[in-house]
Amino acid sequence: MAERRTGSRRLAALARSRDRLTGEEPEGRGDQGERAGDDPAAAGPPPGAWRRIGRAALHPGRSQVAAAVVLCLLGTAGVVQIRANDSGDAYSNARREDLVQILDGLGVESRRLESEVTELQGTKARLQSGADSQRVAREDAQQRVDELAILAGTAPAQGPGIRMRIVDPQGKVGADVVLDAVEEMRDAGAEVIEINGQARVVASTWFGDDDTHLVVDGARVTRPLTISVIGDPHSLEEAARFRGGIVSEITGPKIGGDVQIEQSDDVVVTSLHAPPAPQYARPATSGPTPR
Repeated sequence: MAERRTGSRRLAALARSRDRLTGEEPEGRGDQGERAGDDPAAAGPPPGAWRRIGRAALHPGRSQVAAAVVLCLLGTAGVVQIRANDSGDAYSNARREDLVQILDGLGVESRRLESEVTELQGTKARLQSGADSQRVAREDAQQRVDELAILAGTAPAQGPGIRMRIVDPQGKVGADVVLDAVEEMRDAGAEVIEINGQARVVASTWFGDDDTHLVVDGARVTRPLTISVIGDPHSLEEAARFRGGIVSEITGPKIGGDVQIEQSDDVVVTSLHAPPAPQYARPATSGPTPR
């Protein structure tokens, strides 16, 4: 029996040697060899790998939490930096002349505010000195009343400024264009604005179109338009001529008009605004005095 087993093993070994020499492999082994040799990754992860991954995601370790926090902080810092860079693009493409005009306007506004602060500090010092404080208080109150009357449009005003004459042959300067002009003048520090010597522009003024006429606070205004503005003449003209401003808009191909600007040391505004009586608002009880 032992000799038969030995002979069988030798015959099997010789058969395998013959198959290797002739290139013929048994079907089962050949297919398995090709499948195993073609794509080692096709066999997939070892058993239990997905369970280990799930447990790691549900119960992260300290190092994983620290890495996630660091990545989150880096992402937030990157977003903030990108937004900061984008916010600076508004002036990065502006011309040098435009930037100079912007700086001039800011300088004029800064000097005006500094002068107002100095004046208020002087008034405060006079009131606190005790020497004829009642007279000083009355004078200061009367000055405030006069200033508020000018801002409210209930009193005439005069001072340096500009006169802007808008010629519109095709009648394309409507309420939206005039409103843009008023807003640009206000941004440049305008204190008093008047249109055609008949419409005083205040905070509640509204603009509209009625056929071929411009309507300001319900009153028709004929063309050509003359806008009188009291303020710093240089800043007002530069604001109007700023690239993309009101002059560029009116003289462009869309409207085809013309704008003439004249600086003056004495612009007189005589038109007045009649404020309507409030329908709902009533004076409130005085609250605590601000410190």
